[in-house]
Amino acid sequence: MQIAPEQAGFLTLLARIAGARYAVEVGTFTGLSSIAIARGMGPQGRLVCCDLSEDFTAMARRYWARAGLSEQIELRLGPAADTLRAMPDEEHIDLAFIDADKTGYTTYWNELVPRMRPGGLILVDNVLWHGRVLHPVSEDDHAIVAFNEQVLADPRVDALMIPIGDGLTVARRK
Repeated sequence: MQIAPEQAGFLTLLARIAGARYAVEVGTFTGLSSIAIARGMGPQGRLVCCDLSEDFTAMARRYWARAGLSEQIELRLGPAADTLRAMPDEEHIDLAFIDADKTGYTTYWNELVPRMRPGGLILVDNVLWHGRVLHPVSEDDHAIVAFNEQVLADPRVDALMIPIGDGLTVARRK
């Protein structure tokens, strides 16, 4: 469930290129992606992580401390949709990373896009879904297909899907 090592390096690089100072992660697991994003933002950056699991995020907290990033990362436990809805409505997010429950991707996208600053990046993991997007069967399969179609049709962003890890969408808010 954690991102691939090459994705971690890519997230760090994109956070640096974007000059991200405020980022949001939906789905933290044990913390590799949050460490990558926080490192890319540098010491002045702030990352808000949304997750449900106290067990996995307890591991993430230990890794954040070992990486010297605990002060930059704020964990918000609870449904990510609620956390995102509670954020200010204005365009203030520089970078967002979505890697949580696949059926929630559309909800997270709809909450994040209006809050992204122009030029801000939204990165979405697992958009190739182990190739199952070609022959969807399960609810998650269909959710990813529908999400990919939504991103493609969204006039607020420029988007590209790249075959890194299990597929990564990189979208730039216009």
